[in-house]
Amino acid sequence: MPAGWLSLLALLCSWSLSALVAEACTCVPIHPQDAFCNSDIVIRAKVVGKKLMKDGPFGTMRYTVKQMKMYRGFQIMPHVQYIYTEASESLCGVKLEVNKYQYLITGRVYEGKVYTGLCNWYEKWDRLTQAQRKGLNHRYHLGCGCKIRPCYYLPCFVTSKSECIWTDMLSSFGHSGYQSKNYACIQRVEGYCSWYRGWAPPDKTIINATDP
Repeated sequence: MPAGWLSLLALLCSWSLSALVAEACTCVPIHPQDAFCNSDIVIRAKVVGKKLMKDGPFGTMRYTVKQMKMYRGFQIMPHVQYIYTEASESLCGVKLEVNKYQYLITGRVYEGKVYTGLCNWYEKWDRLTQAQRKGLNHRYHLGCGCKIRPCYYLPCFVTSKSECIWTDMLSSFGHSGYQSKNYACIQRVEGYCSWYRGWAPPDKTIINATDP
């Protein structure tokens, strides 16, 4: 095959690979409570360093963190020093700034290392609502036995007493919606799950509240 054709073929393959990588990271919207309950580790931390590890085709970024508080994962790893993520955002790697912000970081533990990515819940701490901070401290724990079911179009119905209908997708896509910022789905009396908001402790006498 002529050298010109080989060069063209290599260029086309490179474009195809780049397009594939660019479209590789797709995440399903998830309520913060589900992100919390499905994570091995949930911490508040400040990034104090980073290092690109030369493993895999694109490398792995290792962030050194100063852990401020742990909300989930005490029995798995009581203290987190490093957070690992893909170096490329197209492969769902997260970009965290060093010595600038405190972050909420959720992740999974694999072979003794904590991994996070764009499909995990991570956020600058000062952007969390008061309700989300309350959820991390107590309320999300109460709802890990509940099921948050996304509603993408109306009508949506509860099919079991353990479900809460999540309607943020009707107005704002994903966990930035009003329900995600202000509500937790917790288990009430007789095993029913329902949405809860507010600053006071949950009222255990409420059964299957329809709010919101």
